[in-house]
Amino acid sequence: MNAVLHSDHRRPIRELPDELISQIAAGEVVERPASVVRELVDNALDAGASQVTVRLLAGGVRLVCVEDDGQGIPREELPIALRRHATSKIGSLADLEAVGTMGFRGEALAAIASVSEMSLLSRCTGQPSAFLLDARSGELRPAPRATGTTVEVKELFFSTPARRKFLKTDATELAHCIEAVRRHALVRHEVGFAIWHEGKLVEQWRPATRERRLADVLGEDFLAESVAVDHTLGPIRITGRAGIPDAARSRGDHQFAYVNGRFVRDKVLAHAARSAYEDVLHGQRQPVYALYLEIDPARVDVNVHPTKIEVRFRDGREVHQAVRRAVEAALAAPRAGQLAPSPQPALTPAAATGTPVWSQPRMDFGTPAGHRVSDLGALWQQSPAAASTHPAGAIADASAGPAPSSATFFTASGPARGAAARGAKTLPEGDWPLGRALAQLQGVYILAENRQGLVVVDMHAAHERIVYERLKTQLGTGAGQALASQPLLIPATFAATAQEIATAEACADTLRTLGLEIAPFSARTLAVRAVPTTLAQGDAAELARSVLAELAQHDASTVVQRARDELLATMACHGAVRANRTLTIDEMNALLRQMEVTERSDQCNHGRPTWRQLTLRELDALFLRGR
Repeated sequence: MNAVLHSDHRRPIRELPDELISQIAAGEVVERPASVVRELVDNALDAGASQVTVRLLAGGVRLVCVEDDGQGIPREELPIALRRHATSKIGSLADLEAVGTMGFRGEALAAIASVSEMSLLSRCTGQPSAFLLDARSGELRPAPRATGTTVEVKELFFSTPARRKFLKTDATELAHCIEAVRRHALVRHEVGFAIWHEGKLVEQWRPATRERRLADVLGEDFLAESVAVDHTLGPIRITGRAGIPDAARSRGDHQFAYVNGRFVRDKVLAHAARSAYEDVLHGQRQPVYALYLEIDPARVDVNVHPTKIEVRFRDGREVHQAVRRAVEAALAAPRAGQLAPSPQPALTPAAATGTPVWSQPRMDFGTPAGHRVSDLGALWQQSPAAASTHPAGAIADASAGPAPSSATFFTASGPARGAAARGAKTLPEGDWPLGRALAQLQGVYILAENRQGLVVVDMHAAHERIVYERLKTQLGTGAGQALASQPLLIPATFAATAQEIATAEACADTLRTLGLEIAPFSARTLAVRAVPTTLAQGDAAELARSVLAELAQHDASTVVQRARDELLATMACHGAVRANRTLTIDEMNALLRQMEVTERSDQCNHGRPTWRQLTLRELDALFLRGR
């Protein structure tokens, strides 16, 4: 109904006064002092500022003052700047569809002025003096100031006491204000930022390179524990840094995503980044990253939320795929090869201890050596279908009898191994990032010596990742090969929504690739007639619902890849060398060499670390040497 009825009294429909309209807009735009800081810093950056200073009192409740050295506002435009929907940033629908500035709605200053005491001081480039405008009285008078703009917002929500009651403590509001500026600082590294509170400098970031700014804002640890991201897919480019799995946190408070320089909280970007960490993060840990996405402004709509923190992509699946691939590619390189050189002398030949000097190529799981766990890759290379019938037997064969020799467990080559070994690419012994094996500890860990000190390797976790990556490569994940399925004697039916039915019909080919057969049973019911063989004992209806939900939200190839990876991860876990398996020195060395060249070998399939480095300095500290 267009009119509100209260018993016998009917209120007439009428236009709202401008002051009330502005306060309603303020309810959308101005949530707390940090909202004011964000809007004013947006304006300062759009004006071309190279230095932005924020001054606060009482966490921003009593005063928010933002100063910049940008272009300034001409005298005759100052009164217009406080009107609703007045802006210099867009002038047509075409401009709105390709916004390239931080602000564009033209309602922030009017909304802020309606719930505070605001003044605007600005001097335009080439103007003889600055002018001060009082938003309450409208008085405009000359005042001293260099080129740029100063906006003062005092006594926020003084005219709406009910809103003020919802504010938190000064310390909490200050933290939110700092976070608002920090988000700008992470993307505009060429601009200097300073934050003052109660007359004290609390944060300052000088103009710097992006790498330096990331270290200044997020800490040196973030820079040390992250990898560079630089990936282009079609019209989309993603740059920035992604934290290594070891840097993951319990909360997602170090996740920064930007679209054309604008900080956003977008489900597509967040899911894409998280999915890139799927098989390298343990439990519910949250990754850390700062990602900058560059895309044609016409391909993204930023006019979907009053605070402009949400966006809508024209092709969300394209963006999801680009971000996921970018982060995956950055995380793929094993970090063992990035160990910094040490001034320690090169490892000496172990002739004195009787340990042979090894010179080995990469392990080759495809070498015919019988059906043992290390030969799962060979089985898959022969035929994916054959592999599905052999792993159980292979595992049983590997767990029985004495430990296999290096020729049957790992392919390791010594100096006298023949022409194949002579043709393989090898590294000098002192250059092996993970060093040379020394011993096996309790049948679980491999101890190795490298330039930095001692390396401890979880052999099951490491071998699990190696087998997993080899299986993914040999199966050709996402290459169109269908997973084996098992028909159900009695189809599992479930009540389905219209979207689920539409998805099942539109993605029938993808579902068959996943080993699922889902067909309409009635106008509101779906029937599951076949499921993947490995999941035949599970809840077919629940499996169908989850897969349909994934397909409805994400790209079909992403869903297929995830499902296959989960199955391969299970196989790799069972196919990897088990604890208490005695390995020879050459088997240990072969495992270390393969770890150095296998993607994502720093974590197992479940996200647990596969190796740890103990430097000589750390070992000296344990024994109080040098004290």
